[in-house]
Amino acid sequence: MKIAVINFSGNVGKTTIARHLLLPRIDGAELFSVESLNAAEGEGHAMRGRQFGELQELLQTMDSAVVDIGASNVEELLGLMQKYQGSHEDFDAFVVPTVPALKQQQDTIATLVELARLGVSRSRVRLVFNMVSSAADVPAHFNLLRAFLKAQPIATENVACYLGPNEVYGRIRGSNADLASLARDDTDYKALIVKASDTAEKLALAQKLATRRLAVGVLPQLDACFAALGLAESAASNVVPLARQAQ
Repeated sequence: MKIAVINFSGNVGKTTIARHLLLPRIDGAELFSVESLNAAEGEGHAMRGRQFGELQELLQTMDSAVVDIGASNVEELLGLMQKYQGSHEDFDAFVVPTVPALKQQQDTIATLVELARLGVSRSRVRLVFNMVSSAADVPAHFNLLRAFLKAQPIATENVACYLGPNEVYGRIRGSNADLASLARDDTDYKALIVKASDTAEKLALAQKLATRRLAVGVLPQLDACFAALGLAESAASNVVPLARQAQ
């Protein structure tokens, strides 16, 4: 399975969704960051939008990939897709994250329109409603976007495909840490805190404990969002919810 994570807008959670929602749940997938600014976020191949020719060649050699397309490269990359006729068919799905802010919803609509112009079918365009606390909040927070899709159904939407704000993403930003490994960590931090000799060491251990707790808490939501995307049937059959692996 090969997935592109795309939106004309920044600050919608593309890298978080690529690294923490999609990559761990697609067996054998590699991460590509199309924008060097995203390279610092963790593992993966970094390249600019103009290197799309190289990217599409690499995609032919692998079974699974997640491509995180930075906002500053989207227009250029879509233009190159138009030149390389049929190249959009290399992707099984285009995942479009969005957030409630009006500008980001407008940019999301523009993204969906451009994908449709490129020839990407509705069934291959999936929305992720980011930064909302529950599925019940989606209709109120995304009224503009959902009204557009009612008039022009050019993307697949499912209100169950949502993610809420969680500080764990900020805690692990810039590291290679993955949430499932953090959740599986069985270190007895409380015992280590008791034995620690100074306050700084105690605080460092307490931060690790807090990060593990956040990781354990967020995995079920990520699993549910991935299931709501409807990609599991096309992905490797041995995809297992990461919350279960962490138990």
